[in-house]
Amino acid sequence: MKLNEIYRLAVEKGMEADPRGEDRLKKILSDRKKEYEKLDDKKKSIFDEQKLSNPYDDTRILWGDPNTEIKKVLAGIDIGGEEILLADRLREKGDFIDLIISHHPEGYALAGLYGVMDLQEDVLFKLGVPINIAEGLMEPRIKEVERNVLPLNHNRAVDMARILDIPFMCIHTPADNLVVRFLERKFEEKKPETLGDIIDVLLEIPEYKKAAQLNAGPKCVVGSEKNRAGKIFVDMTGGTSGSEKSYEKLAQAGIGTIIGMHMGEKHRLEAEKYHINVVIAGHIASDSLGFNLFLDLLEEKGIKIESCSGFIRHSRLQKGGRV
Repeated sequence: MKLNEIYRLAVEKGMEADPRGEDRLKKILSDRKKEYEKLDDKKKSIFDEQKLSNPYDDTRILWGDPNTEIKKVLAGIDIGGEEILLADRLREKGDFIDLIISHHPEGYALAGLYGVMDLQEDVLFKLGVPINIAEGLMEPRIKEVERNVLPLNHNRAVDMARILDIPFMCIHTPADNLVVRFLERKFEEKKPETLGDIIDVLLEIPEYKKAAQLNAGPKCVVGSEKNRAGKIFVDMTGGTSGSEKSYEKLAQAGIGTIIGMHMGEKHRLEAEKYHINVVIAGHIASDSLGFNLFLDLLEEKGIKIESCSGFIRHSRLQKGGRV
């Protein structure tokens, strides 16, 4: 596969699994095109035209010729200078790495992370929070994240890839969309009654089982394993954590349990205040699951996958097709 084909496949699969649905995504891209057409030439010259076909500002080719043929990938949850030097060292030893893929965004995709957070507004709306309230809750949080990424030296790893001439890309929200869809289907099938049942379901999944062996497995952080789960919300996509003020509205909408990748203490205390159970499935394990669901598509095409940077690689392929 060519580098650009991998990129387009990531966007396509992310959109297929997107909780907002096809019509909403078409509207978002259509609105972006209209806004672009209104810009003057000066503003068009700095506009990222990938935004017109890709709704995920945190997923980009960061360095490399889009027509590069890819046969082997080094994939990691976080890619920094160490991992890029690792790829270069592997090349020196004759293990040729054609592409480095990071799950978490780097470069201008990291600078644009806040641009995917409006996804959370639609998720809250689907859960029963009025859209005006969802937008009101998320707007200050999105601006906060935008301010937080402004001072970052976000292009350091990209510069290393450029100097060593190693193609480099990141796939963030598309992979997170895949893990949400996977887990929602799993919980719909298993219908766990208690938080303990939720943890048991998670531990049936290889990435979470391996994380548990590394002392990073699923945990209840609000509520006990005996608590009944009620209505479950799998909260693992939309860039980064949303507003801590959303928990009151989620409780009013009938949410009994949130299953998340991670949760800050300020958010946890708000969930506890409104009696919402919280199960933290595990950050790196959850990221690994979503990443694996995408990388299996590359493996099906004959691309070899080497894992690093905490990525728990588990292939769901077997001879003749998918497991």
